[in-house]
Amino acid sequence: MPTDLLDTDRVVDEQARRIGEHIRGRRRAAAMTLVQLAERTGLSHPFLSQVERGHSRASMVSLEKIAAALDTTQVALLAAGAPAVEPDDRGPEVIRAGEGARGPFSSGEARLLVAAGPHAFEPLEWVGDNTDLGDYFEHHEDEFLTVLAGDVLLDLRGRPTLRLGPGDSAYYRGGTGHRWASADGSRFHMVVVKESPRTATAGAGS
Repeated sequence: MPTDLLDTDRVVDEQARRIGEHIRGRRRAAAMTLVQLAERTGLSHPFLSQVERGHSRASMVSLEKIAAALDTTQVALLAAGAPAVEPDDRGPEVIRAGEGARGPFSSGEARLLVAAGPHAFEPLEWVGDNTDLGDYFEHHEDEFLTVLAGDVLLDLRGRPTLRLGPGDSAYYRGGTGHRWASADGSRFHMVVVKESPRTATAGAGS
């Protein structure tokens, strides 16, 4: 069988392929090698190669590290996995329950609640049951989250761990290391909203 067919067979799915192509494009535009990207992210060269070819799906934590190295955002990389749509600068967007770019993390999934493209803020739906807090997320933008169901442990680096239940919310400034997990092993459901880099930059200069 031809090599290119074997290569295609190994692609996780179309979203993984589109995200990988986007990462490769940004890396090359920055004149960065895979080895250099590996050094900047702390991720292995073979793993990054697999991600760029769509053969592996990066976790949300890994996407955060890749985004920081490529001067973009985790959400922008996730959005690159969505099918291209015709831009409509002022038109309303409707994302149905089964739609939206998705990405795995630990024992759950994140779903982007807007279409690909620039927005004033970036909302994500998070569902999981992981009890391991894992690595910290950290980015320049402020972030807000609210718990819809389940009990969540929220660890903000350097502060006591918080336990949040349905209806509880938290807001933390950019640069705050943060991570979360199920407080009791049951499934939790949250909405997480992050500033877009454009909004964060504009606010800093006002």
